[in-house]
Amino acid sequence: MKLRVTWFDGLIVVIICLISLLVILPFLYIIAVSFSPPGDSLAGNFFIWPKHWTLDAYAYLLNADTFLTSVRNSVVITVMGTLLSLFVSITLAYALSKKFLPGRRIMLLFIFFTMIFHGGMIPSYLVVKNLGLIDSYWAVVLPAASSAFNIMVIRSFFQSLPESLDEAARIDGAGEFRILYSVVLPLSKPIIATFTLFFMVQFWNEFFSAVIYLNDTSRWPIQPLLRQMVAISASNISAEAAVDAQLAANLGPNVQNAAILLAMLPIVIVYPFLQKYFAKGAMLGSIKE
Repeated sequence: MKLRVTWFDGLIVVIICLISLLVILPFLYIIAVSFSPPGDSLAGNFFIWPKHWTLDAYAYLLNADTFLTSVRNSVVITVMGTLLSLFVSITLAYALSKKFLPGRRIMLLFIFFTMIFHGGMIPSYLVVKNLGLIDSYWAVVLPAASSAFNIMVIRSFFQSLPESLDEAARIDGAGEFRILYSVVLPLSKPIIATFTLFFMVQFWNEFFSAVIYLNDTSRWPIQPLLRQMVAISASNISAEAAVDAQLAANLGPNVQNAAILLAMLPIVIVYPFLQKYFAKGAMLGSIKE
């Protein structure tokens, strides 16, 4: 069958190409600046291809204690937050997907209520402070460990699974935890992979909570450090006011863009391994009976 290409199809292709360029060109510029000497970066006489190549910015960052510490903090927060969020979301969603659960409707109402109304920043800070979590990783991880929207989507996916599988497992003597582990989770790889990626991106990019709850800058993840690097570069903040005076003194566009690129790298590396589940999992949670 011969396909008919119209002027509208051509227009769509052109628009998609233009939007793709708007996304790709800034990324290529960041790469080019990060591999350029400071003089070339400040002169701005190139766009996406450096005139001179150098790894000085990356070598400097990988030897800067503050940067490496922030990367380690981000890894710890991301691993803790992702595992805890998956555990809380999956177990609660599985329980709420069962019609025989006592008080199920009331719990669903409370969860849905939090999607519309919430206490706000000050009550959240007071709760974290009274629990003694200030200046600990748990202050960033625990408040974001559960999301009503995520629970609803995962619950909807669990409800789409055939009930006969659960019934067969119960006849064989399996309890709810065994059913969840041996029956439900193996069938839920797409939705689990999707939310694993969501949680990883969420905690890796954590900024606001880290600034509020972590007074000790040695526990800062990478995003607050990047923000300070940008602020120092854009203003005349003294080196003494920075987290790392040496880092501030040597800060240039090449170091700044190299730090941004290194901060993006872990998620870029992980995404291809989860991508095959991502599109399928993003749609499966919307199935309802």
